Amino acid sequence: MAEAVVQLHGVRRSYGDKPVLSDVTLEVGAGEFLGIVGKSGSGKSTLLNVVGGLDRAYHGTVRVCGQDLGALSDTRLSRFRNRRVGFVFQSFGLLDHLSALDNVMLPAHFGSGEGDIERRARDALFRVGLLDRANDLPPRLSGGQKQRVAIARALFSAPDVLLADEPTGNLDRSTGQDVVDLFSSLNRERRVTLIVVTHEERVSVAAGRVLRLEDGRLLQG
Repeated sequence: MAEAVVQLHGVRRSYGDKPVLSDVTLEVGAGEFLGIVGKSGSGKSTLLNVVGGLDRAYHGTVRVCGQDLGALSDTRLSRFRNRRVGFVFQSFGLLDHLSALDNVMLPAHFGSGEGDIERRARDALFRVGLLDRANDLPPRLSGGQKQRVAIARALFSAPDVLLADEPTGNLDRSTGQDVVDLFSSLNRERRVTLIVVTHEERVSVAAGRVLRLEDGRLLQG
């Protein structure tokens, strides 16, 4: 495995008396495409949120790009997350009153504003094949196009790690396959490190390695 960019050791997370993650240990190498599968409610999203620094109520050690997330203040963690980690969600998370281009540029408002912002946003849209829809509002886009805009937004800051939570869950089979193919291309050609949690076989088939989350523990897929 290439040098690890994500390292979890002994990570535990509970909601009240219910354990969701139990002594999770994981290493993800640079440029790896990792799929994590499991039943609904198995804790897949919680694991992704812990890796991405969105959830801090865990025990154990989480290191991303060499940084111990637990050692960072809220401000420093937010800055780190905005620069080093990209997120793609099932619900797209686009603002309907902003154009595709403006949606992609949103991270610039939270600290990723270095360089030519619009050029970077247009480059991200080009990478996902939607530069010709840069001025369109989300309601004019299909579900697959919305997800591609969301992926472009996640790529805007040139993150080291891209985290995707059920990215094809709201898409039909053909459109979902297009998004899976895009992830594969980004991983192969751009060496983006991908961690995708999913219940869909088409995503896990594309991944280079698959783990299963069961009873709070990561097992070989």
